[in-house]
Order: sequence, then structure tokens, then C-alpha cells
Amino acid sequence: MNLRALVGAAIAACWLGGAATAAEVELKAVSAFPQASIFSANFERLIDKVNADGAGSVRVTYIGGGGKVMNPFELGNALRTGVVDIANLPGAYYTNLMPEADALKMIVEPLRKIRPGPLWDLLDRLHRDKVNAYFLGRHKSHVPFHLYLTRPIDGMDLTGLKIRVTPIYRAFFTALGADVVQTPPGEVYTALERGVVDGYGWPLQGIFDMGWQEVTKVRVDPGFYGGGVEVLVNLDAWNRLDERQRTLLLDDATWMEETGDAVDQELNQAEASRQEQEGLKVIRFKGTDAERYLKTADQAAWDSIIKTSPEYGPELRRLAGGER
Repeated sequence: MNLRALVGAAIAACWLGGAATAAEVELKAVSAFPQASIFSANFERLIDKVNADGAGSVRVTYIGGGGKVMNPFELGNALRTGVVDIANLPGAYYTNLMPEADALKMIVEPLRKIRPGPLWDLLDRLHRDKVNAYFLGRHKSHVPFHLYLTRPIDGMDLTGLKIRVTPIYRAFFTALGADVVQTPPGEVYTALERGVVDGYGWPLQGIFDMGWQEVTKVRVDPGFYGGGVEVLVNLDAWNRLDERQRTLLLDDATWMEETGDAVDQELNQAEASRQEQEGLKVIRFKGTDAERYLKTADQAAWDSIIKTSPEYGPELRRLAGGER
């Protein structure tokens, strides 16, 4: 069944179960991550709150998340074309539409901290022009990424290792000497199990949702970048909303950010402890080694961002505080 048919079937089911009133605006929502997983949970809480606060005005129909709905890397285009009205996905999943979305990993603040302001103005314009989207909110901004491996390493040289990547850490792992491979999240377990890849990049949170701890032996510290997940609204759908409906969505997105940030530090600690309890060995670079590791991460990221977007990359770096 293609995506349009799937969305149509889901909406029909919702109508049979209790149709929205004629006065309500109905919005179709999809997450890039599996339903109820750690990177969908805040988004699903947002949907529930919008449906409670917006009863009679706005109703969000949640189609679901992860590869069961569509390839996560196709979600950005589904949002752009209006097949989906609201999407929960990281910037790395729509760099095919907006190369500058790669810079979002370097911005570790939620939208409420930068809106209004020059950085928000530039991000807003880029999302409107290139993704046909309104940048509603983000969560998981304070969750760092890590390198995970199926076997220990002696240093930060990854020469000879095959590492599964997304655009988020492609440049960084390449700079460390790795051979990089891009696959959808749903294929990572099998790739690790069969030795197709020797490791992967992923945030501190979430490997248990994917079951990857079963085929992972090592986590490398320190963490790098920010694991923020963006919540975007199709711009045509956004423009059809009245001021009251837009304010409701913005207020509830701010609530999602605030409540999510409040628990992420505890979740980070809990996930790290659970990984060690499950037997993951932690390799910790310290002192000058840690500084070199993080400097390599930042340098590789900004070099790649500026190379792919010479028009906007330098300005994003300046506004995000990434100038050397």
C-alpha cells in the first residue's frame, strides 16, 4: 500500500471511530521513529495535548512512526508535498531538501530559547523556502550523540572500520578514517549482527528501543553534538490555520520542549547506567584526547555544512556561536 493510501486508510479509521466536528481542522502527523519509542514519546505527548487543548478547533490524527509508515528519510518530502501535515524528524533526515538542516545538530538550544532572534529568523526562512514547512518546535536538544561499536578500539583512528551513519556524523566519522554506510534505522540491527558494519552513531538515549544493545559492545565518550528532533508543520497547512489555532500549537510545542528538557538529564544518566549494566564497555577519551576528539567533531561538521551551503553555512556558524 502506498503512502497516500495508508494515510487515507488511517484517516478513514479515525472518522469511523469518532469524526472531527465540521469546525475542527484535522492535521495528519507522522514520526520518523517507531511509535512509543524514546524519540517519538514527546511528540506523541504533544499530539495528545493539542487534541485536548484544541478540542473543537484542532485535531491531530497520528498515523504512526518509523519504517512501518514510510522510510524515515522520505518523511521530509512527504511533509513538503502535503501528504503529511506534521512531522517529527531530525534535521539529518531532510538534508536532501535543506542541506542547512545539518547545522541543527550544532544548535543545542530548544526553539523557545532562540525565538525570536536572528538565528530563528534564518532557520524559519530556510524551512519555509526549502521544505515548505513551519518550524514549530524541537525536543531532545540536550541529548548528545555517541559512537557505538561491536568491538573495542585503541584510539580514535577508525581506519578499517565500517560505520553506519546519517548525515549528522558522516563528516566526523570520515575524518576519523572510517568507511561510512547509510542505512535506515530498521536495518541497523541486521547489519551489525552480520558484520556488514562495525558500529554506528546514535544519541545516548534510545538504543534499547531499537534492540541494538544486543549487538553492541562499546560506547565511546565523550558525547558530541545535540540530538534534537524537529517538529515541522507543512506550510500550506500552517497558513490555513487561524491565529488562535497557531497560538495553541506554539504554546503546546513550548510545553513539549520545557517538560521534555526537564527530564532529559535524568534520562541521560539512566540510559548510560543501563548500558553499562547490560555489559557495554565505555571507552572514555580524557584531557587533550577528549579535546581533540570534540574539536575534530566540530571542525568536520562546520566544514561540511559550509561546503554544502556556502551561501548560508558561514552565517549559521556565526549565529550558532561556532566561530573559532
